Amino acid sequence: MVQNTEEEIIQRILEGQLELFEILIRRNNPFLYKVGKSYGYQHQDVEDLMQETFISAYKSLGSFQHRSSFKTWIIKIMLSHCYQKNHKFSFKYEKAGYREIVDKNVPLFSGSPSDMEKRIFNQELKAVMEKAVNKIPLDYRMVFSLRELNGLSVAETAEALAITEVNVKVRLNRAKNMLRKEIEKYYSPEEIFEFNLIHCDRIVDKVMNAIAKENFTTS
Repeated sequence: MVQNTEEEIIQRILEGQLELFEILIRRNNPFLYKVGKSYGYQHQDVEDLMQETFISAYKSLGSFQHRSSFKTWIIKIMLSHCYQKNHKFSFKYEKAGYREIVDKNVPLFSGSPSDMEKRIFNQELKAVMEKAVNKIPLDYRMVFSLRELNGLSVAETAEALAITEVNVKVRLNRAKNMLRKEIEKYYSPEEIFEFNLIHCDRIVDKVMNAIAKENFTTS
């Protein structure tokens, strides 16, 4: 079965097929959850922020111009909500002069899925990994989250965080150096900040009910 493109889905939503917004929610739930957890918020706060983000995205859907992917666009909205919640997010540009940046560096998460699964022994290990990620300073943590956990490109990460691509590379390298000793033997992007299906269903229900109840309109 051929899936509708992102652009087609959005157009149909704008034409009144509200129920299709659920597709966008389910596709982007895991990414927004990782962003919120990487920002340092607890599970319930992250779910609240996700709900606010999806509602904001729905209300502004008509202004989405497809210059970037919907994923990048909605992550930027999520980041804005995270920032507004704690008023502490700052983007400090690193000083120029880093010549040692290597574009084709080895990803922190590497190895076959079977190997990674063998390394993930239990829930306690996942908790250790999450704790290790949250020890990284916020600026580096968010770059790590968007690049390694959410799969954004350097350009998309730079756009989402309003920093340069050089800064993305610098921060990612530094973040990896901070993490490598602690988790290089026990890692899986899918396992860090995992967003389970039961949580996904709950977010879908909350957002779709809120949109229907309040009769929000897209702009």
